[in-house]
Amino acid sequence: MAVFTTVTGAELTAWLGDYSLGQLVELQGISSGIENTNYFVTTGNGRFVLTLFEKLGADELPFYLNLMAHLARHGIPCPSPVANRHNQFLGTLNGKPACIVSRLSGKSTTAPSPEQCAAIGAMLGQMHIAGQSFSQVMPNPRGAAWRAATAPQVRPFLDAAQAALLDSEIALHARNDAAQLPQGVIHADLFRDNVLLEGDRVGGLIDFYFACSDALLYDVAITVNDWCMNIGEGRLDAARAQTFLRAYHAVRPLLDSERDAWPLMLRLAALRFWLSRLYDLHLPRDGELVNAHDPRHFERVLKNHIATTSAVWL
Repeated sequence: MAVFTTVTGAELTAWLGDYSLGQLVELQGISSGIENTNYFVTTGNGRFVLTLFEKLGADELPFYLNLMAHLARHGIPCPSPVANRHNQFLGTLNGKPACIVSRLSGKSTTAPSPEQCAAIGAMLGQMHIAGQSFSQVMPNPRGAAWRAATAPQVRPFLDAAQAALLDSEIALHARNDAAQLPQGVIHADLFRDNVLLEGDRVGGLIDFYFACSDALLYDVAITVNDWCMNIGEGRLDAARAQTFLRAYHAVRPLLDSERDAWPLMLRLAALRFWLSRLYDLHLPRDGELVNAHDPRHFERVLKNHIATTSAVWL
């Protein structure tokens, strides 16, 4: 369960004294996620989500909170941080940095339809356009330097073939710089469980705490690798992928340079999550092991991308 730091009703009531949100009605822990402590909070003024940050420090958090506020102002359905009486989004609760944000409607899906893939493709394009006017920059903390530093830590847990695959992919992407592709703010973790749907409509994009500045196409690849994947096989569903990409392209037209970079970008996106899942499984923080995802899924995805001679495009 992703409640690493317990918060009682009395503690939250005292903390909410700094906000104009009314009286606490209900406090409920949220079991999903591996990074932060999350609670559903209901007050006299509505429904919210309380987050206590277990890894990120108070100095790192303004980027994420300001980004969500910016996107919400630009019509993107994402959590809107609530400012306290001192006009600050960030506070401290039980020794942890904490914030409270609006709770969005809808629920996630495990089996997205083509129509839902089109909806999230279009919404990702809208988010990328809205992010162009966001002035803050956050270099990707899980970019090339992180890959190079993390690979040696997980290599002892791999067999010879897996280690060779990891090393070759790390080296390949170190030689291929995506800096010349269109850049901007990316979500970087827009998996199905981070999108709330109401039928075929996107009700909310959530969990922006991996957001950073990077190639926009990388965000597209991360999202396609989850939304358009035949999960049991780790292979892209061509029809859903093309539906997604066409919907995205209609909002933010993709360049020829992005088309050329697409096969390698799919591999890079798979490598990133294979590597992080290996780390979370074998080198977990206390309390994290219960929620660690199986890294073998993204190992399969990566191998299938390597074996595919022509990646699915528009």
